[in-house]
Formats: sequence, C-alpha cells, structure tokens
Amino acid sequence: MSGLVMPPIAQPGPVRGAGSGDLVIEADGVTKSFGTVHALDSVSVQAPRGTVLGLLGHNGAGKTTLVNILTTALPLTSGQARVAGYDVTREPVEIRRRIGLTGQYASVDGQLSGRDNIVLIARLLGAGRRAARARADELLELFELTGVADRRASGYSGGLRRRLDLAVSLVGSPEVIFLDEPTTGLDPSSRLNLWGIVEDLVEQGATVLLTTQYLEEADRLADSIAVLSAGRVVAAGTAEELKATVGRRTITLTLEGGEDRATAEAALRGAGFAPVNDVEQPRTVVVPIDATREIADVIRTLDQAGVEATELTFGEPTLDDVYLALAGQSASRTRA
Repeated sequence: MSGLVMPPIAQPGPVRGAGSGDLVIEADGVTKSFGTVHALDSVSVQAPRGTVLGLLGHNGAGKTTLVNILTTALPLTSGQARVAGYDVTREPVEIRRRIGLTGQYASVDGQLSGRDNIVLIARLLGAGRRAARARADELLELFELTGVADRRASGYSGGLRRRLDLAVSLVGSPEVIFLDEPTTGLDPSSRLNLWGIVEDLVEQGATVLLTTQYLEEADRLADSIAVLSAGRVVAAGTAEELKATVGRRTITLTLEGGEDRATAEAALRGAGFAPVNDVEQPRTVVVPIDATREIADVIRTLDQAGVEATELTFGEPTLDDVYLALAGQSASRTRA
C-alpha cells in the first residue's frame, strides 16, 4: 500500500499526553467475572502510540472480552484501563470519540447500500453531505468495493460485508483502532490488502489492537504480542522474543546415503551436539543449535567423519511453535 491518507472528519479534541512514546492503550490488572466465571483474570497489556498490539489466543481465551472493556462496551470487574489517556470507567464518551472498532461479525445495515452505510456513519460523526460522500468514495476504493457500492449490503457475500464493516470502522479516521479478528472470512487477496492498510495507518500514527488466530498475521503486523489462555496473559513480548522462549534454532541435513546417518549422528554427538533421529526420514538429521556460528562446526564435524550432506537448511522457531507450546503448558496447569 502507498499514499494512504485518512483526513479526520470529526475533530474530537486534544489527546492527553504528548510524545511518540505515550501509552495509548493500557490495561492494568483487568479482571472480568460473569458470576463465578472469570473471563479475564488480572490481565495487563499496553501499546504505545503508533504501534500494533497483537492478542493471540484460542476461542474463549478472553480476547474479545478485553476488547469490549477497552472500547467501553463492557464494564470491568476490577483493575484499571485507559485508552488515549482516558479511563474506560469514568470517561467512556471521550474514548468512543477517538476509537474505531471492527468486531468479529459484520454489523452494517443490510437494508442500506455499501455507500449509504459509510455516508450514514460519516454524517453521524458530523460531516456535511459533500464531505460524507467524498469519504465514502475514498473508503470504497480503498477496500475495493466500488463495483458493489450501490447494492444493498444484504446482498453482499460474507467477505464483502466484512470489508464494508472494516471501511465503516475507519470513517472518522480514529487514532485508536480495535480489530477483533478482522480477516476472518476474507480471501487471501483481501487479507493482504487489509494488512497493507493497517501498516499505512500505523505509519501515520494510529495505534492498533489486533486480535487474531492467524499467527502469520501477528508475526507480520504486531510490534508486541500478548498470548491469552483461559483469561490470563501467559506470555508477552515481541514475536522474536516469544520465539526465543520456546525453541532452539535447528539445522536440517539431508545426507547422500541413508547408511551415513549413524556415522553422522555419532560424530555430532562426539562434538557435543544432540542430533534428532527422525525414523520417517532415513537420510535426514536434525541438529538443534544455539547460535548460527555453530553451522560451521556441524559442517566441519561431518567433513571430518567423511559424511557428505547434499542439502542443509536453517530453521528458526515460529509463532506456531510458540502458540502450541504455550497452549500445552496452559492445559497442563489447568489439569493440575
């Protein structure tokens, strides 16, 4: 994406605080209970201005509950939360004037056309007719909806309704944007388009809270990530920091002949490595390492043992590894 410009239609007034390092989203010990059920248990997260905070977690982990609290749609039970410097309990109106929200399900008016849905929201935000239509034209083009702009939204496919819902959430050029699983139901092309839009918005200074189950999405967009499980934050950090906590780098070697594997494994163990034996791949040896400089040591060890490798690949832990490891740890704690 390039050249994305979102001039504000409504001017909500000054934001509290100043400076690019300000925390725009803050949750401190937030708990939400429904009777005896704790949907959130002392959750703390934060996002500075101009960054993306990613919330990862399975269905029921508490992601949407936290979004609903931060957008003032749901009261918290205990703890504190602020958005754009305003308290979610005491100053909900000020927060609502500064945020955009896209929930898990499209919430547009099916009886109106796509264009009229956007114009309606723009008028409610204080725009004149001409400005509202201009804003609608801009967003319809941005989300590739121009061709269906005058059709009733009730006739849209699920993916088209989703894109319209996203467009509506950006009508007022909000400074804080909450995207609750925004790419659910989108085709790969539309998903990539949305990623580009989010990146451009952040580049212009917007702050985004993104909930997702797509690990690739969090890896690409999020400056920081919090992993929720059973209403608790079980890990937090950058994608790289999270990856470093759950797995080691690996070298995967494809040997010239299957009979070489025993020789290779014995030589590697003698050099202090711990090769992994994959019974389904008789010509493959996987070697966990701690640093990239050890690649040369592995190759040298094989050369001294007279073993030829026809292919070598280097692998980093992924967010998939992080998520699966943390989910397993959380399940173990729950059973205990």
